[in-house]
Amino acid sequence: MLNNKLVFILLALICFNCKSNKEEQQNITYSDVVSVAAMKDVMWKGELYGKIQLDTINPKKGLYGLGPEAYLRGEIVINNGKTYVSRVLTDSTMTVKEIKNAKAPFFVYANVNDWNKIKLPSSVKSIKELEAFIDSKTKDKKRPFAFKLEGSVSKAIIHIQNLPKETRVSSPKEAHQGQTNYTLENENTEIIGFFSTQHQGVFTHHDSFLHMHLITKNEKKMGHLDDVIFNEMSLLLPKS
Repeated sequence: MLNNKLVFILLALICFNCKSNKEEQQNITYSDVVSVAAMKDVMWKGELYGKIQLDTINPKKGLYGLGPEAYLRGEIVINNGKTYVSRVLTDSTMTVKEIKNAKAPFFVYANVNDWNKIKLPSSVKSIKELEAFIDSKTKDKKRPFAFKLEGSVSKAIIHIQNLPKETRVSSPKEAHQGQTNYTLENENTEIIGFFSTQHQGVFTHHDSFLHMHLITKNEKKMGHLDDVIFNEMSLLLPKS
């Protein structure tokens, strides 16, 4: 009888540890930034289903976040508590709607209410130059962190995921089936971004420290930012 009880206790502890480890992988907090699930699990394991419903995140004040929509049917950005979802209509048109209860297969978010605003130098024109500039300015800051850009872009390329229904995914190539690219010119924008040198494959791509979604000021265009030529921009970094 005693041996049976010991076996039961050991099994219960193992199950608890497995559950705890799984939950830790699903929702991990890094200082002021919360990452739910991982980009690599979507791309390589085909975990397309929604792992977080965004109206469950609180508080909404100063909330910023980004990720794809569940089943890779669109792109999501949270801009100061408002959740926007963009979806493909045609290869030249899209819809952008505020959808509070959108779901995402992976997501990253943070609450920031106090920003330091600096003018982006005119020498910083591209994503790679922005990455280097942000890295140089934040060596002594807590990482990872959210940031914002406000101003005009001369040109930008954004994409929206539009995976065909019932598609199975086991590689990045398969995950990007249906992706639609859009070119923007001379637009006033807000760009929500996250910077990390530690989370490639989690919430940044394997070759970048940045993940950014762009939304135009008129809220008619929004998507994942792939390429850009910055015009006059202000960079906002968290004060703390």
